[in-house]
Amino acid sequence: MLDMMFYQGLLVLCVSVAVIGQDLAEKSTTYWEQVNEAELLQTLQHQKLNIKKAKNVIIFIGDGMGVTTVTAGRILKGQNSGSPGEETKLAMDKLPYTGVSRTYSVDRQVSDSASTATAFLTGVKTNDYVLGLNGNSVKGICAGSINESNLLTSVLLEAKMAGMSAGIVTTTTINHATPAAAYANSPDRLWYSDAEMTAEAKENGCKDIAQQFIDKSDQFTVVLGGGRQYFKPNTTFDVEYTDRPNLRLDGQDLIEVWQVKQSNRNSAYIWNKEQFDQVDVTKTDSLLGLFEPSHMNYEANRAQDGAGEPSLKDMTTMAIRMLKKNDQGFILLVEGGKIDHGHHAGSAYLALHDLVALDDAIEAAVEMTSDDETMIIVTADHSHVFTIGGYSHRGNPIFGAAPNVNDPKLVDDGKPYTTLLYGNGPGHSTLNGGSCERQNITLIATDDPSYKQQSAVPLPSETHGGEDVVIMARGPMAHLFEGVHEQSYIAHVIRYATCIGKKSENCAAQFEQSTDLIFVSFLGFTLSSGQAQLALYIIFGLLMAACIIAIAANLQLCRMARQSARKREGQMVLNEKV
Repeated sequence: MLDMMFYQGLLVLCVSVAVIGQDLAEKSTTYWEQVNEAELLQTLQHQKLNIKKAKNVIIFIGDGMGVTTVTAGRILKGQNSGSPGEETKLAMDKLPYTGVSRTYSVDRQVSDSASTATAFLTGVKTNDYVLGLNGNSVKGICAGSINESNLLTSVLLEAKMAGMSAGIVTTTTINHATPAAAYANSPDRLWYSDAEMTAEAKENGCKDIAQQFIDKSDQFTVVLGGGRQYFKPNTTFDVEYTDRPNLRLDGQDLIEVWQVKQSNRNSAYIWNKEQFDQVDVTKTDSLLGLFEPSHMNYEANRAQDGAGEPSLKDMTTMAIRMLKKNDQGFILLVEGGKIDHGHHAGSAYLALHDLVALDDAIEAAVEMTSDDETMIIVTADHSHVFTIGGYSHRGNPIFGAAPNVNDPKLVDDGKPYTTLLYGNGPGHSTLNGGSCERQNITLIATDDPSYKQQSAVPLPSETHGGEDVVIMARGPMAHLFEGVHEQSYIAHVIRYATCIGKKSENCAAQFEQSTDLIFVSFLGFTLSSGQAQLALYIIFGLLMAACIIAIAANLQLCRMARQSARKREGQMVLNEKV
């Protein structure tokens, strides 16, 4: 405990040095004028809208990444690099266009990941726990839910239909809510394998989500994540954890089924870091990687994995390299799914380290692609009841006590509290062997990975939040995300920008219309670019007409002057004769 407190104090000392230098600069008026001018110039550079058709789209989802998570993660990333943290810019912060997404579902004020993923991947909002079906479906009931009129298709599958490639990267199982919304149609997100399905579902012909992935696996060039146990029969054991049985009841080995389906292509199935590192992208047409029987490890714990796991950045770069081989373009879904899991566990440490891992993946994607042809979208499916407060000092360790770890404030119950807290969850004292009184954290290492931030309401699992989440974007048509939008709007913009799905017809005319939708203000009038162009033609025509009239008038005056001169000359001749 004393060692932990020593290292925490050492960290504070190091950060304090950085804070002093930053503080001296920030006290200057000139400093802020320069910061503001740099931001203004950067923003002005993006006023020239990119209205081209998007060749590629990369959708980054921070599962549970509310605004507070972004802010706290930003500070953590900065403090990890030795700065105070608050002034740090994440890779996602640098994307030029920002909007807001409304996350409610058809039947819930505060939604889950299945309904929200269905919204941003298919363009249709639905009920809680439902994947790839509209609001007419009933959670957990197969009969009546799976019919043609209820089925929805994701933008990833539509991209494949249009000749593009599609891929999925996640730190959860590949049949978890967010990735499953890319291919599955299920009235229950928990039907991961046939072992989780109800008798009613099986009797009425519903398929488990792992089976649905295999059925549509030829639509995906690369899929990387966890979830081996849902693809192997329960009479077998996991290849890495040899005492852990797999889950399927139907006896199928779906990984072998995948390999057979891919037999006419250069395909590879991998399950550890060594195999991942050996993949030759130039010789691989189809790649499936399942690195854990269930979800992948938290980023904070990844190095401890015996067989080794690739990072989210590693998987993202591998997927982009695979997908870029298609000259027709691609759509890639990347999910930092363990942010959500960390929050549910009441652990800001785990959640925020996974946010930093997601941001590293975003940074790599930005470097590997051109904003001239690749739309990058960063958003969340929902938030969490996670707060940052307490009037903490600049550079105070983000996991530390407020307002300063060296001089924490004692509140009305005579105890200190941390900058980061939860509205509900497992961090309540009554769930940690304590009484109803709040736990005293004076001698507790609140920056330990196992520490759970305190919560106001006792729950075994912290809940989602219902507020809007941010959309950050760059590339072709990224400006269309500015403003406040329904979450389903995201898929609609992707279709529009790439000319897929229902937006595949009259693509050329569509982008001509886009040009017409840029507005110009002049003398109190607001005109579209088309109207402005027409106005310029009219002005040009009027100027030409005025010039012709002026020339004609000038010629007439010249003729009249000559006639007048001739008359005067004639009169003078007559006068001379007289």
